[in-house]
Parts: sequence; structure tokens; C-alpha cells
Amino acid sequence: MTTDIFPDVMQSLQFAPQPGVVVDSPPGAGKSTLVVRAARHIAETGEPLAIVAQTNEQVDDLIANLARSSPQLPIGRLSAQGYVPVPRISVNNNVTVDNAVAGLAGCAVVIGTAAKWSTLKDGNWPWAIVDEAYQMRSDALLQIAGRFDRTLFVGDPGQLDPFSTVETERWAGLSWDPQLSAVAVLLRHNPETPVFRLPVSWRLPATAAPVVSEAFYPFTGFTSGTSLADRSLSFSTTAFGSHPLDTTLQTAAATGWALHELPARHSMRTDDEVARACADLALRLLARGPVAFSEKSPAGAEVTADRIAIGTAHRDQAAAVRHHLPADSGITVDTANRLQGREYDVTIVWHPLSGRRDATAFHLEAGRLCVLTSRHRHACIAVARAGITELLDAHPSTGRVYLNEIVKFPDGWEANQAVMSHLEQHRVPA
Repeated sequence: MTTDIFPDVMQSLQFAPQPGVVVDSPPGAGKSTLVVRAARHIAETGEPLAIVAQTNEQVDDLIANLARSSPQLPIGRLSAQGYVPVPRISVNNNVTVDNAVAGLAGCAVVIGTAAKWSTLKDGNWPWAIVDEAYQMRSDALLQIAGRFDRTLFVGDPGQLDPFSTVETERWAGLSWDPQLSAVAVLLRHNPETPVFRLPVSWRLPATAAPVVSEAFYPFTGFTSGTSLADRSLSFSTTAFGSHPLDTTLQTAAATGWALHELPARHSMRTDDEVARACADLALRLLARGPVAFSEKSPAGAEVTADRIAIGTAHRDQAAAVRHHLPADSGITVDTANRLQGREYDVTIVWHPLSGRRDATAFHLEAGRLCVLTSRHRHACIAVARAGITELLDAHPSTGRVYLNEIVKFPDGWEANQAVMSHLEQHRVPA
């Protein structure tokens, strides 16, 4: 549990000879809780704290969580010009928003994106927390690291790596490769940095934790904080006949997984049949009146539209799915990049390799599939055309290898094989 390692983490952060501490967290292990608790602990010392996140969404989530847990704590939101506070921020009287640090002088905690922190011309803080540190590029850390005396890095090593829109081959193999994550470069140059790991996922159910752990965290495995008996998914209405949509939903409810498999075919990236199947499954799920039983809701809680997500690899695929949904459906449809850090009861995944003729590095990226298959508390449904296993067999990993390059585990090809091996046990032909 997060609280088990919290005293050791804070002890190392405060007194270890190294100025940094890393905490690795698998999906749903309590990373956000750890960050909020660490922020409160440092704020109580009376010394100022800086918190660095990677996106505005993450900044707003952190502020909302911290403001809710410490309503008397003065919190500053370091923003860009023209930023309009979202409702979950504006409702808190203890949050001040400003585009300059000078305007947040009375705040015990100042939170902003790495990009915003890099624009500051001066200022130093004795304490800092970098959230989602594995999503942060090393060059982004280099721009701001000198402003902080001691820093806590928290993140999920299995999520998507930082990305760049320019070619980065020229830096491959260098210890300061800017395309590497901030944590990877930090540990490479400072191997003595203390590293802690959260060993339990409180999001993933017992049906999912072993699958995700084996496929994406082969050397730092974790377990589920709940048992098979703790969670279940049922429906308020009875299915009519044996329609594939209902069979898929029943399979997912019973086992936690389902592979809704369409006929094999090479297709465009915005395959309309897959897009329609994703939307139809979500709408049919809502029509069946799903009820989720868990340790949080022993008596059962209705699974509403905002607790369902459809994840894709590309933005145009997400747009194709939205085309088949009512404008006011309330169902989240987004890419893996934007779903990172978020949690739902049921997720529907457009498999990145569905209908493809080849398996590119982008579509084999282990972090992308890890994000898509680790957002759920109860069930995950993959939608894909048949033939992915054959595609993987025909396209083994053949990426370039560079001298001194950090070998990333798990390999994307192996991770995809492991996930497909499990999904095939829950296949429902469509």
C-alpha cells in the first residue's frame, strides 16, 4: 500500500545524501494519493513546495485532489496567459491562479506544467515533486532541475514514453538522449538514487492485474489489492437471444475480459466497422443497465456513461467512434495519450493492430497497449479484426540497436503477444 512505504520515501527525500528519490507505481497503485500526501507533509514544514506535472489536465487534477484534502492549504496554479479555471478548480477558495510566480507569493504549494516552469527566469524552491515523471522528457527536466534542492519523482514506468515530432536518431545511445524519460536519464547519471516501488494496484481487479503485470512489468510485478470475490459486474436487464454484442458484454462481465473479433480484413486506419462496433458496445452496455459491485460499493453502483471509456491509438479513430455516438452520450472517447492516469469501470479498446498490414514501432509500443488495457476497475473489451496473432508472427521485432542504448523492457512485440494470448481465451466472433 502507499502508506506502507510513505515514511521511508519521506525519510529518504529529507535525509538521504542524494537530492532525488524515485517512486515507481503500476496502474492504480495510489500514485496520486502518494503525491497529495507528500505535498501535505512538506507543506506542514512551512517551506515552499513546487509541483511539476506534464499536462494541464494533470495539473488541474492534482490541484482538485489537494484542495479537497486540505481546504485550508493555500495552493497556487501557475498557468499560461488566458487560462480559464475549470469548475473543479474554481470552486475551491484556497486556490489562486496566476501566470507569474510573483502573483502566487502567498501560496504554500505552487503547481504547474513542466513547460510553464521552464519559462521562469529566476526562483528556487527547497522541495519539488515531479508527477508522471516517466512522461517527462529528460531535456524538460534539465531546464528546471537546478531550481529545486530536493525532488520526489513519481510515475508509472509502464506507461507511454515521451514523444517528439522531430527525428531523434542522432542522440540514440547517448546518456542524455532528450527522448529518454527524465527518470531514465536521472538514474543513468545517478545510479545511487533511492528507488521505491508500490507493489499493489487498487484499480485493476484480480482478473486484470496478473495479465498486465506479466505483459508490461516483467521485472517489477505487482498484485491486485482486491480478490475475485470483491468485484463483480451485472446487468439490470436480460439479453434477448444471443446477439454478439450481448455475448461480448456477458463474457466481459464474467471474466473481466472480452475480445470482440470482427472478420479478418486489411482496412483503413479509420475502419468504420470497428468504430461502429466500439460505439455499439458502449451504447448496448448502457442499455443493459450495468451495476458494479466492489469494495467501494458493496451494495452496487450504477455504471453511468462517465464511467465508460473508449480508447484508440489515433485521434482520427477517436473521431470515427464519436461519429457513431450521440453528441450528448457522456462516454469518454480518446487516445491512449490522453487517457493516461484516468480510471473507469469499463473500457473498450480499439486494438492498435486491428486490420493492419504491418506492425510498426508506433503500433507495437508497449506503453500504448498498457495504457489502453489498464484503465478499468471491472472489465476491458478489446475490439479488433481477426489476424493480429498472425500479423505479430509475421513481423517480429527488427528495430535498430544502438551502442550504449538503454534496452527498454518489456519489448513491445512480446507484450502484444502476451496480451493477445490472453484475449484469445475470451474471443467472441462478431
